[in-house]
Parts: sequence; C-alpha cells; structure tokens
Amino acid sequence: MDPQAAPDLTGVALLARRIRASVERVIVGKPEVIDQALVAVLCEGHILIEDVPGIGKTKLAKALARSLGCSFRRLQCTPDLLPSDITGLEFFNQRTQTFEFRAGPVFTQILLADEINRATPRTQSALLESMEERQVTVEGQTRPLPRPFIVLATQNPVELQGTFPLPEAQLDRFLIRLALGYPSAADEQEVLRRYQVDEPLDDLQPVAGPDDVLAMQRAVRAVYTSPAIEAYVVAIARATRSHPEVELGLSPRGTLALRRTAQALAAIREQTFVLPDDVKANAPAVLGHRLSISSGARLRDRTAVEIVDEILRSVPAPVEREARP
Repeated sequence: MDPQAAPDLTGVALLARRIRASVERVIVGKPEVIDQALVAVLCEGHILIEDVPGIGKTKLAKALARSLGCSFRRLQCTPDLLPSDITGLEFFNQRTQTFEFRAGPVFTQILLADEINRATPRTQSALLESMEERQVTVEGQTRPLPRPFIVLATQNPVELQGTFPLPEAQLDRFLIRLALGYPSAADEQEVLRRYQVDEPLDDLQPVAGPDDVLAMQRAVRAVYTSPAIEAYVVAIARATRSHPEVELGLSPRGTLALRRTAQALAAIREQTFVLPDDVKANAPAVLGHRLSISSGARLRDRTAVEIVDEILRSVPAPVEREARP
C-alpha cells in the first residue's frame, strides 16, 4: 500500500461519533456495545443480541435505525411463524385477475428479529438465507433487498421452553454477538432520570442517511491490513481449531469477519491501518458464538469467550511497526 494513497477516514470517524452520541441518548452506559454495533453496521454484518428481557435490546435496534435514517421493521418470532411471513408471498388479486407480490418485513434496511430462537428451524432458515444472499426468491423470482441490509436478532439465553436454538452453521452468519448486561447503579439511576418524563427514542432524529452508511462501508474496506496482521488473524483462527476444549473451531467466514471488524474499528478510531489491539478488541464478539466447545469444558463451566481470551494471550501479536504500511 502506498502511504500517499491512504484513505481519508476523518469523515467516517466524525460520523461514527455522531451516531454513537445519538444512540447513547437512549442506551445509557454501554459505549462498548454501541461501538460493536457500529462496527457491524460498517461491515454490513448482522448482529445477534443475547440477553435477558428488559435490558434494552429492542431499544438499541430502534435507536440505531433512527440514528442512521434507515427504514426499520420489527418481526416477532413465534413457533407458528411461516417463511412467507418473513419473505412475502405471491397472491391472486381477484379484482385485477393477476398475481401480485406482497413484500414481507424482510424488505427493509434494518430488521429486528425478536426472539429468533422461538421460530422453527424452517422459518429461521428462510431469514438466514436472506441474510446471506441479501435477496429473496419467491415463486421462482428473485428480488434484491434494500441496502444497507442489517438484521439484529435477539434471543433469551435463560428461557429454553418452546425455543429452537440456532445451530452452529446458522450462528456463523451473524457477524458479532453482543450482550448488553445489567447497568451499573449509577447508570440505572441515570435511566430513571432520563425516562422520568419523556421517551428519548421518540425525539431521536437521524444524524446520517443510508447513502452515508454505504459510503462509510466502502471507506472501511480501504483500511490497510499488513501481512503481519493477516498472519496474526490466521494464527488466532488456527489456534481455535487445535484447542483441546474446542470441538468446532473458527470457519474461514469467521476469519474474514475478524479481519473486517478490525478494519471497521480502526476506521472508527481514525486509523488508516489495523493494529493488533483492533483485532483483540473484536475477537470475543466475533469468535465467541462461532466456537463449539466440548462437553467436558461445559461441565467445568467454561465459556467460549473465556477460551477466546486464553487464545489471545497465547498467540503472539505483531509489533506496531509491522502493522504500518
């Protein structure tokens, strides 16, 4: 890479700060989570939010959509939900005597799939196919989805009755997995104060538009990744495949996701090249849901995120000068 050809990421970082400040009016005390969501947006990747009810998963999705100026639809997943309830269907209009297509909720820019693990595997597959191909095929006709197209799916990790957990192959289609977690005492008191009279979400105005998001996504792809950083990402991926407590390691799709999210985080930080810290910061959210840990590790109450942290400590990171163009 010619240093003189380095992309100007000032606009990306400035717009990212504006979006973060807008979302923080609704989501209190979670700057790291908001940054991870922004990283996913800049990669046009999908987000899985796994947490208990009432934490603010839906508010995060709505605040992000409003701040980005993108169209938003909410899909409540239930066991009786059909694939056509997501994608849409062809129906015969008796008045015009023609077949017409009625678009489903997937035809939007940001889709909230609430409690995705309550939908049956067949319905989950219909949604995840749209996520992968960013198009819908109904009755032999393929229709592209609006761009950007981002799915924010939620699931409750503690309620198992009446749920259909996502298998590993489908989890792999989510770029990152987030957990908001409970707020601190000070943040929860701020929530009480902020929501005492008004609903902050009602007053939220767009600070960007879909064209801005697409331009940011193009800029992110120009962030330089040195051969040393690429080797570091590959070494992390290979370490997951040889770890004794991991049955199914990181796929090549996951390796690409780790590199892409590092580029996006570097862009938010107004860097023209990826540093090892950018890779490390994203690794738990990118890798945690992609690893299938052994039954023995689960019996010892080990989590995938703990194993990721262990791998990050064991894989030597390149020095900063090796990351520069």
